[in-house]
Amino acid sequence: MRTLLRVSVVLLVVGLVGAAAMVGQAQKSTGAKMADAANGFLATLSPDEKKQATFGFDDAHRTEWYFTPQQDKEKNPTRKGLRLEKMTDKQKAAVTELLKVGLSASGSKQAEAIMANEGLLAELEGKGGAMVRNPGWYFVSVFGEPNNTGQWGWRIEGHHLSVNFTIDKGEVVSATPVMFGTNPAEIKDGPKKGTRILPEVEDLAKDLIKSLTDDQKKAAKQAKQLPEIKEKASAAGVGDPLGIPGTKLDEKQQAKLLDLVKAYADRLPTDLADSEFKKAKDAGMGKVYFAYCIEEDKPGKPYTYRVHGPTFVVEFLNIQGDSAKNPANHIHSGWRTLPQDFGLKGK
Repeated sequence: MRTLLRVSVVLLVVGLVGAAAMVGQAQKSTGAKMADAANGFLATLSPDEKKQATFGFDDAHRTEWYFTPQQDKEKNPTRKGLRLEKMTDKQKAAVTELLKVGLSASGSKQAEAIMANEGLLAELEGKGGAMVRNPGWYFVSVFGEPNNTGQWGWRIEGHHLSVNFTIDKGEVVSATPVMFGTNPAEIKDGPKKGTRILPEVEDLAKDLIKSLTDDQKKAAKQAKQLPEIKEKASAAGVGDPLGIPGTKLDEKQQAKLLDLVKAYADRLPTDLADSEFKKAKDAGMGKVYFAYCIEEDKPGKPYTYRVHGPTFVVEFLNIQGDSAKNPANHIHSGWRTLPQDFGLKGK
């Protein structure tokens, strides 16, 4: 009887300690969780691997981000950082954990799907394709020393994916740029026909556009497609807001516009998403603009749109053909902080 009692007490203590640990982890800031995950990843690396993965906080590489393919004439990768292809299973698991800390459950699921999608592109384009399509060509970079007392940052990046975070004293001070893309936007044939990795950023925008009156369309619609998202830069460089201000939309349309903004913010963990979304709402609908362009007379009806507020800009393009030759079936979509990403100040 006494033995059973001792066992029960031990199990209770173990349970309480475990519960306390879970509560402690839950109470940590996202920045602190990122430090834990980044240090967990770095602990798996050899000295040579660590040299490839780590950079000074002020290294120029921190703000030189890309979402397009980066390779030389011999088809070797030119991105910096340590790439997945060279990692052990343990190291890859640590990268997955870092990605899950930096993104929401839905955001990390989409990011993983974007990376896996490189395998489909390799099948569609074949060996003669101009670009290397490899799910292992995603790179991890850590800037500075992950801790809760100073400045540091990290990035996971490859074709159609770039997530970037800057942390200061345990708090995330910048969660941008965040770039998600997919080719094809919708798989048109085969066993995965109908699959879409980024449906909400299309469906919500199209629903808003469909709801516009003729007069509203005159204000919102642009004569030319909006330009490509500006990579390798800390500033989005989008100029003054274009299109129609939110105050010129009715209540239901304003809700649709905010739902679209939230779809982008929700790629981030809840606390970061809520903070970003609150900034957008607090700006007031008169300072949030929506602009778009659709070429109805072209195959696939290519289109772009932008949501532009004082502290952020959402950029979306679906104007390129996919790797199966379907027109306008190739998405680029990004969230940028204004005036600059990476926690930088000024214009």
